[in-house]
Amino acid sequence: MSIKQVSIFIENAAGRLAETTKFLADNRINLRALSIADSQDFGIVRIICENPEEAEQRLKEADFVTTITDVFAVELQDEAGSLSKVLFILAAAGVSVEYTYAFLSTKKEGSAYMIFRVNDNDAAIQALKDKGIAITSQKDIF
Repeated sequence: MSIKQVSIFIENAAGRLAETTKFLADNRINLRALSIADSQDFGIVRIICENPEEAEQRLKEADFVTTITDVFAVELQDEAGSLSKVLFILAAAGVSVEYTYAFLSTKKEGSAYMIFRVNDNDAAIQALKDKGIAITSQKDIF
């Protein structure tokens, strides 16, 4: 069960992130999670939003360079060791984590979500399910 993540490539310059988030707000694209990776010249803004295809379309119409990537999410108890448990399950399954980021749940107190980009979503999801870790859908996040 994957989640669609929108990646937006932006120039690493003062005000560019502000302009990008204003564009998203002006187009009523509500962000549930956001992660930024940067280099000297550009950044990648990764977002989880309710309607990623619509967000991508609007961004492209405004000449933003974007892609949609399949990632997955797990809901974790907001306590020490929850992430480590998931990472050891993935490692035992031979799954490499490319990146991950977290956001707190607005639905359940004491829960957090982790977004994962891995080398093999299917293997990761199966390994986690086999160990009783529930995979969260895009709909569940909203």
